[in-house]
Amino acid sequence: MPLAMNREVFITCAVTGSGATQDRSPHVPRSPQQIADAAIAAAKAGAAVVHCHVRDPKTGAPSRDLGLFREVTNRIRDADTDVVLNLTAGMGGDITFGGVEAPLPVNAAGTDMAGATERVAHVAECLPEICTLDCGTMNFAEADYVMTNTPGMLQAMGRMMTDLGVKPEIEAFDTGHLWYAKQLVADGILEPDALVQLCMGVPWGAPDDLNTFMAMVNNVPPEWTFSAFGLGRNQMPYVAASVLAGGNVRVGLEDNLMLDRGVLATNAQLVERAVSIIENLGARVIGPEDVRRKLNLKKQAPV
Repeated sequence: MPLAMNREVFITCAVTGSGATQDRSPHVPRSPQQIADAAIAAAKAGAAVVHCHVRDPKTGAPSRDLGLFREVTNRIRDADTDVVLNLTAGMGGDITFGGVEAPLPVNAAGTDMAGATERVAHVAECLPEICTLDCGTMNFAEADYVMTNTPGMLQAMGRMMTDLGVKPEIEAFDTGHLWYAKQLVADGILEPDALVQLCMGVPWGAPDDLNTFMAMVNNVPPEWTFSAFGLGRNQMPYVAASVLAGGNVRVGLEDNLMLDRGVLATNAQLVERAVSIIENLGARVIGPEDVRRKLNLKKQAPV
């Protein structure tokens, strides 16, 4: 197939995530101020979009606290640096079973299940331009943990996001997730000009080899916009791979903690490295206003 390189690339920086990385690097932000500061620094370095989770400021554990989301949102919006805000809506679908011989009752310590309205409450409150929609249920590399997103839950959450005027970023961890996302568009739940993030190398989703990546790319409808990322040491190779395949890119401490072997990164440094790769390929890094036009985003004030 001919090369379909993207010449106008936007960078998303996923600044903190919900993984157990808070004690592995001092650069992983915890408090709302730290998360917002990291997002603003990433924007100054060249990220047009910042993807934000929130964490308990004391422990660093992932959180769905509405007040924390509100503080992060306000701090980013009040900054002098413009950036497109993308909030996670992936929390609230976690089940950890009791074990292989006694799966029920579930392990309460590792289970966080919430209804659709509760899972989208912070999106309705903060009205970001983008929020994520994990388009499938998936095993992760943990013995008894399952990320749960049923078709009914996705239909309900997708409708709420669309009705709010917030663009869902479809998170596709495997080809079946793309298949179902296309059904959500066909059913009128998501708009036809969908946005999708191809999540490569997350155990046990799509492996991050190039054959699988191109299978994912080839399942993205031509009227959609896609971005992609790889984990760990493959984060920067996937910057190049996604641009060459016609997509946009995601970097950040949610997916990778290292700048080089033995060198812990900041979010801004990862964005700077991505900018260098994109520009050396002969493409241009675009900013938030260009992204809003490209994706038909609505910059809204909270109600």
